[in-house]
Amino acid sequence: MSAPAAPGHQGFDAATRPDQGPPRLAALRGALAAAGLQGFIVPRADVHQGENVAPRDERLAWLTGFTGSAGMAVVLPTAAAVFVDGRYRVQVRAQVDTDHFTPVNWPATRPSDWLREAAPNGAIVAYDPWLHTRDELRKLEASLQGSGITLQPTNNFIDQIWTDRPAPPRGAIRIHPAHLTGETSADKRARLAEGLRRTGHRAAVLSLPDSVCWLLNIRGADIARTPVVQAFAILHDDARADLFLDPGRLDAALRDHLSNVTVHAPDTLPDRLRGLDGPVRLDPGSAPVALADLLGAGVAWAEDPCLLPKACKTEAELAGMRAAHLRDGAAVVEFLAWLYTAPGPLSEIAVVEALEGFRAATGQLDDISFDTIAGSGPHGAIVHYRVTRDTDRPLAGDAVLLVDSGGQYPDGTTDITRTLAIGPPTPEVRAAFTRVLRGLIAVSRLRWPRGLAGRDLDALARAPLWLAGQDYDHGTGHGVGAALGVHEGPQRLSRQSEVPLVPGMVLSNEPGYYREGAFGIRLENLVAVVAAPPLPDGDDRPMLAFETLTWAPFDRRLIDPAALPPEDRDWLDAYHRCVDARLSGALSPAARDWLARATAPLGHGADKQETAR
Repeated sequence: MSAPAAPGHQGFDAATRPDQGPPRLAALRGALAAAGLQGFIVPRADVHQGENVAPRDERLAWLTGFTGSAGMAVVLPTAAAVFVDGRYRVQVRAQVDTDHFTPVNWPATRPSDWLREAAPNGAIVAYDPWLHTRDELRKLEASLQGSGITLQPTNNFIDQIWTDRPAPPRGAIRIHPAHLTGETSADKRARLAEGLRRTGHRAAVLSLPDSVCWLLNIRGADIARTPVVQAFAILHDDARADLFLDPGRLDAALRDHLSNVTVHAPDTLPDRLRGLDGPVRLDPGSAPVALADLLGAGVAWAEDPCLLPKACKTEAELAGMRAAHLRDGAAVVEFLAWLYTAPGPLSEIAVVEALEGFRAATGQLDDISFDTIAGSGPHGAIVHYRVTRDTDRPLAGDAVLLVDSGGQYPDGTTDITRTLAIGPPTPEVRAAFTRVLRGLIAVSRLRWPRGLAGRDLDALARAPLWLAGQDYDHGTGHGVGAALGVHEGPQRLSRQSEVPLVPGMVLSNEPGYYREGAFGIRLENLVAVVAAPPLPDGDDRPMLAFETLTWAPFDRRLIDPAALPPEDRDWLDAYHRCVDARLSGALSPAARDWLARATAPLGHGADKQETAR
């Protein structure tokens, strides 16, 4: 059994080198000194404040070498810090020159804490107002009170010294059809405009590309892995909309689709904002403060009106997500069957290419939904590891392999993680894997009263690990878009999330455990929030539950059956029966035979199931 050729969405060249950072840092300090400034803040953000950015906006990576999807650098005359959370603490030390940049664990140490210690007396620290939100700046200003440190908006100094900065993206734009959205753009605009009228807002400025694309039922290719168009928009309280996008990017079909939307050149946005009659709604958590400066006194701070409606998928969107996950699940099973039978030695790059090839063989893959994480042995402990030609590791019999991947299809977005035995697993690995699996099952089986948020559920996934004195430094789940971003707010399964879960939301369920320098374990299914069916002895309290969307087997070689309670074993066996029933008809004969063995009830040949290599 051979793997189909991959279309090459993911490359393997290292995007940065640690030695590039020091001369760029020196150039930045020179520019700051010439301007009479003592510091500059470099976030991992663009003007749209989305999670993913175009190459021209990778300022943090360009300066420091750190390529994670979240982080910040603060540069002073004699010190520079890179702030990262628990997902990136291993990665940052490998990517930056630690003689010049100090990795700082956030949120244990906040930028304000570090600045109070490191900044010179009376320091003026500059920031680009297009790259920071009001909420972010207010927290920083409040925590710096009494320090003598002043924050000052400026033009971006990175842009001044980055002489070969890439051009703005101009990816293809397409219509996202009504049979996949379940609601026309006109109906969405009318619904949200009614909400604006209720709150007394004359308009709302949309800065998030996924909000703009959702509202207008369009998709794009300006950002790799995320099918969005980079654009601002204004929604008025009479349902009119303005889109700030080069009109030359629209073909006749798109112009007809957007016939009730006024398209403006992007450079007209400042004048349009200054001319709006307030109050104008602006999201304090996602809109750059530069927009507020343009709006002046007319700003009304409130959440992006698209966020919650976008998160609550229509039946058409959920149907598309289910179809995409069945298609994706069959591709993953073909990959797993190949992995267990492929001749010769394999490496992490071979794994990434094969999995992408099986997805592409469906004939419907638009892109992968993020760079595939294929971490063998100690690389699995790097939560967001991305293999390069320099780090490519052979699959060795003493390691487990963590594979976190997903696809972007016309009808849905997928995200799945499986941890696989490459050789006979150690008791330590089996015990940790089983605890992680129990956490995933606990969330999957859950029923809860309406009104609870992600913070109320997160601990259930961690409880088996906590009892063993273990934990993981990331949330249990993130929201997922429908043929949009693989990370979507406002819903999360996280200690920080106060957003109530409601039907139609899609989230990941992905507990994990990581032993630095040794191995990483993560298991992930996507789930949709649904109304829970009534129970014979239940009261009339409305309750919610999760519908599992992801279909692929878990590696039974890594499970300790004695550590699984009976109800967890029953759930696992039932899930595996569903995987086999739903996918077998779409598989090659070899993969179908492999899946039948991989989904046999636990205890029926589980200990004899072959390892991957």
